[in-house]
Amino acid sequence: MTHEMITLGASPLSCPSVHLFPRAESRGAGALNQNGFTNLDHLYSAETQLTCATEVFVNNTEDKLCLYANLMVNFSITYITSEDKNETAVFTLPDGDKVLTTGSSCDNTSSTLELSFGEGHSWAMSFSKEVDTYQADSITFDYNLNDSSLFPNAKSNETMSVKVTLKDLTKVPVDTCYSCKSQDFIQEGVVNQTLWNVLIQAFVANGSRSAAISSCVADLPVVTTTAPTTAPTTQTTTQTTTQTTTQTTTQTTTATTPAPTTATTPAPTTATTPAPTTATTPAPTTTPSPPLPPPLTGDYKVSTIFNGTTTTVCLMAKFGLRVSFTHEEKSQEMNLVPNVTSVSGTCGTNSSELVLSNSAMTLVFMFVNESRFYLHAVNVTITPSAGEVFNDANDNLTLWAASVGSSYMCNKEQSFNISNMLTFHTFELQVQPVDVRDGKFSTAHECSMDDTSLLIPIIVGTALTGLILIVVVAYVIGRRKTYVGYQTL
Repeated sequence: MTHEMITLGASPLSCPSVHLFPRAESRGAGALNQNGFTNLDHLYSAETQLTCATEVFVNNTEDKLCLYANLMVNFSITYITSEDKNETAVFTLPDGDKVLTTGSSCDNTSSTLELSFGEGHSWAMSFSKEVDTYQADSITFDYNLNDSSLFPNAKSNETMSVKVTLKDLTKVPVDTCYSCKSQDFIQEGVVNQTLWNVLIQAFVANGSRSAAISSCVADLPVVTTTAPTTAPTTQTTTQTTTQTTTQTTTQTTTATTPAPTTATTPAPTTATTPAPTTATTPAPTTTPSPPLPPPLTGDYKVSTIFNGTTTTVCLMAKFGLRVSFTHEEKSQEMNLVPNVTSVSGTCGTNSSELVLSNSAMTLVFMFVNESRFYLHAVNVTITPSAGEVFNDANDNLTLWAASVGSSYMCNKEQSFNISNMLTFHTFELQVQPVDVRDGKFSTAHECSMDDTSLLIPIIVGTALTGLILIVVVAYVIGRRKTYVGYQTL
């Protein structure tokens, strides 16, 4: 039996204050449009908006809660303009009071959460239930390119649809809430979706949401067990034995009568038993963490799709990266591991984005592409082995700059203070976020650190030239003095 949603509730919770990038108005990028979104036309004016979460309550026909969701979803979609150029629309799933849930439904073995918003857009997650567990099977996202507030100057006016199969939200015990604070990046073609701060309970029993939580793997702390170091046991035994025997005999004879004999029997022997053995075991020794090895160099590429078929590389990056950060009053370091890192991103006329994500960290690099390109903004989310998730960002950077049509390269190690809590250390860096041709890096603009390698031969050459000049001048002066001497004679 299918039960349609009756009640929709906006989140009564306080809104989180974390933002991937500062608010649009702080950069003078323009106001939000009528749907509460910001266009990418004003670069990064789209606050990858971490405003209030979208919280919805799906009730059945008996007016009892059957499905609950509180989550945040960010969208990044590349589309073609009427000038046949690529643009990127960035927006978020609106707050609960700006969505409709007409298509949501519940029954005993399957449920659907469908959220409609804006001008013809919808986002749906389907669930299925087994005996004791439930799971999310897929996400279907429909977006209307005819919505000029989100897709200005779009060449197409069609409604596009993408469907992705989910693999992470599985085997959630019935009558528990699934929770995942970590970011989950989902890419399908030109559509990138980021889910985070997710709290969902499907198949709610008796209309009452459970307080039990089932956390995703990314949120779980990594427990490291270290065997303590025990020094050899030292044992000291002290033994003292004292034994004393005293005997005295006195004899007196008078006439023929024997005198009585008095004898003193030996005194009892006194012995001191050994003292108990005392063993001392030193406390476990704490070994400091060894230094991290140099990070491996990874090759990262972002591609665009033209006419639905042709794939072209539009962004290239190659580097090794170590991230240093201060979290909970503790300095930590992590290397980015290329072979377990997924790559996604977008390419636009005036902007490009590279997203690198694995179970330990998510890095978002945003580039400005004008007559010169440069790294404009960075967002970092790190899931430490224990404690709260670390998040930091800076959208006021001018790093890795070079002319459009070239690449930026720096082979030496460089350190960049992203904030007072976050530092990047790069190794063998080369990036080109725009105008990539034939999937290869263009001529590189080398960083000043690499340019200094040319100073040594220049200095040596200058010194040799000066030395030669000194020798020549000295020789000429010497010859003149010799010539004057001959004339005097």
